[in-house]
Amino acid sequence: MFEKFFYVFIKYIVMYTLIDGKATAAAIRREIREEVDYMRHSHEKVPHLAAILVGHDGASETYVSGKEKACREVGFESTVIRYENTITEEELLEKVDQINRDASIDGLIVQLPLPEHIDEQKVIESIDPKKDVDGFHPVNVGRMVIGLPAYISATPAGILELIRRYQIKTEGKHCVVIGRSNIVGKPMSILLARKDYPGNCTVTVCHSRTRNLKEIVRQADIIVAALGKAKFLTGDMVQEGVVVIDVGITRLPSDKTKSGWKLWGDVDFETVAPKSSFITPVPGGVGPMTIVSLLRNTLLAAKQAIYK
Repeated sequence: MFEKFFYVFIKYIVMYTLIDGKATAAAIRREIREEVDYMRHSHEKVPHLAAILVGHDGASETYVSGKEKACREVGFESTVIRYENTITEEELLEKVDQINRDASIDGLIVQLPLPEHIDEQKVIESIDPKKDVDGFHPVNVGRMVIGLPAYISATPAGILELIRRYQIKTEGKHCVVIGRSNIVGKPMSILLARKDYPGNCTVTVCHSRTRNLKEIVRQADIIVAALGKAKFLTGDMVQEGVVVIDVGITRLPSDKTKSGWKLWGDVDFETVAPKSSFITPVPGGVGPMTIVSLLRNTLLAAKQAIYK
């Protein structure tokens, strides 16, 4: 009886590999820092990232602050341009055009969301694709779709790098992407189906209107959960040995933390992890890879490695 219990206990402890995005991102930052140091010592131009922040949204402030800190850590130059919510669309577009023409700036991001009176898509399309290190411009999205070199948006790029560094097999696997957003779901479905590594998957995209979703997800070898619904994916929805990439981040009230809230992913970690071969935690999984992927895009922009 004890031996049986011990076997089950060990099985559920050692079965899965935790994909550590925090440690991976730290390693990549060190690699970028080494390359930037070499560029500086060789009297080459040091990468320069500019960010435009409109208003005082708390999440946006935190994200931009994280970008500034990351730039300092890797030796980038960084500029943050702040505006009040009252800025007009025309004024914002004029600033974007000014930065487009500024040769000293390699990458530009406009932090979203923007105030309702400003057309976000119009602003995104106004950014020079060669400086679009967020990878949102239709030119970069289109180049990605047909397999040309492009700036891939930060979260999908981060996921690909985690798969690559953990040497997770993707060829011939059935990947189910839960979510169809332009930022994560759609690009991930395209990238994992491409003729490359990571890639060569058979990809199914599920969303809020998908029928028999549980049955479809249960067939997956790889799951990318990007729905934005806390603990949506549960253990009864996955097969043994599945690879699970949790992109969701939902902040919910909690009486067990000093802050009064806790971050949850789209995956119910406690029930899904024991059945997984690889799984990302929340926090500490995909999240840390987002900013470091933005840094890598900026480094590529400075070296003019995509658009030659």
